[in-house]
Amino acid sequence: MEDLGVNAAAIQELLASAEVGDRLRGINQLRTLPPEAAFALIRPLSQDENARVRYAAVSQIAVLGQVNPPQAHELLRNRLLHDSETDVRAAAADAMAALRLPFALEDLAMAYHSTSDWLLQFSIIAALGALGNPAAVGLLTEALKSPQELVKLAAIGSLGELKQPESIEHLRQFVEYPDWQLRHRLAIALGQIGTPEARPLLEQLATDSAAAVTEAARTSLAQLTA
Repeated sequence: MEDLGVNAAAIQELLASAEVGDRLRGINQLRTLPPEAAFALIRPLSQDENARVRYAAVSQIAVLGQVNPPQAHELLRNRLLHDSETDVRAAAADAMAALRLPFALEDLAMAYHSTSDWLLQFSIIAALGALGNPAAVGLLTEALKSPQELVKLAAIGSLGELKQPESIEHLRQFVEYPDWQLRHRLAIALGQIGTPEARPLLEQLATDSAAAVTEAARTSLAQLTA
């Protein structure tokens, strides 16, 4: 216990340093402390003046936030909606989804609709699969209409992760989509959803012109049969 106290004091000193590198090292060393102590120390760093420090702190809250979900939610919501850096806001979206915070979907939807930054939109849509809330299907089907291919790709992937049967009708339009990468992700998503309605779509994808799509579709079909 004495060694732990000495270690905590040394980490606190790093976190209070004027040097960005020291603060980053301190955040990395928080992993050596009990989660309760680490969470208490990392909270102020989520609003550090340096974006790299905020990013590192928010990323660790994805795990440490389990100690106190309400406080974690407050910290992450603040960064998601108000941070000046896209990377930090994206990390907050990931962390909220990883912790499966109760009000995360509302916050993520608000952030999605309030930004024109497609990279942030991509991060939010990708996070919704990990969130595991079936109510996210509505936002994900909206994202399927995005002009950004990567946002569409993330939406297809997250719909697959959520495994909601009603998603099939929204995904049907992508069976002949020009971008093979979307068709490939579609083949995987349909297999994850796994309902009988997915079979005819997968059978069509199994004859796709792209070998990767064909292979993914056949794998998904085999899973449906098993």
